[in-house]
Amino acid sequence: MLVDYHVHTALCGHAVGEMEDYIRVAAQKNLAELGFNDHAPAFHVRDPELTMAAHQLSEYVDQVRILQKRHHRPKIKLGIEADFVPGHEDELKQLLGQYDFDYIYGSVHIIGEWRFDDSRLYPNQYDERDVDEAYEQYFSLIRQSIRSGLFDVLGHMDLIKKFNYWPTGNIDHLLRKTVRTIAEADICVEVNTSGLRRPCAEIYPSEKILGLCHRYGVPVTLGSDAHGPEEVGLDFDKAAETLKRVGYTKVATFERRERKMMPL
Repeated sequence: MLVDYHVHTALCGHAVGEMEDYIRVAAQKNLAELGFNDHAPAFHVRDPELTMAAHQLSEYVDQVRILQKRHHRPKIKLGIEADFVPGHEDELKQLLGQYDFDYIYGSVHIIGEWRFDDSRLYPNQYDERDVDEAYEQYFSLIRQSIRSGLFDVLGHMDLIKKFNYWPTGNIDHLLRKTVRTIAEADICVEVNTSGLRRPCAEIYPSEKILGLCHRYGVPVTLGSDAHGPEEVGLDFDKAAETLKRVGYTKVATFERRERKMMPL
């Protein structure tokens, strides 16, 4: 049985559909659990097309709680995806600490002032930058996010590849250093199928990275990064095949930030 722990809602400003519609598709696909995991209010940006507003967070939590009482198959989980931005750790901890989430995702979407995954800025921003340096900066931020202790799951770990820009040199040292940091922190890595729908045409993280994660004993969970009901559980057959190929037999589930493993 599979879980989808990365499903957004219209509250973030760039997803569509009713929450009930996401649940209906999850039930049709026989998912064991569905986790709503919308974008937390951000301290570094005030863009209604990127995150929910601060006053909407309690509304989001209340809506998910109602759905948890209404639906038992799939089981509904309350997640949140929070951007890691250096210097805002205390604010983020205080904000998220007000709610009893089942899990908290940490993601990096911004390098300095550059929101590198925003299609509204693609491709000129990449063309004007040193891609090798961008990868170095990105994975440095990923490691900082891991060491912050704020997160249970690392979301779309190699998102920097989204628009099919790749480093010119070997980055094995970056990957090993990052995976070791994950293992030491004992957090989970998300296997995110949305990369297959992006120009990079590859699951986040790559099979190479997943192989390293397995070698270092890093647990994984699954997410579609759905921004519409039709994307729930999309390409999970490919994700499961990849995970089994590198040696995984279980995926992580969460309840009130306690991690358990279930058969893949």
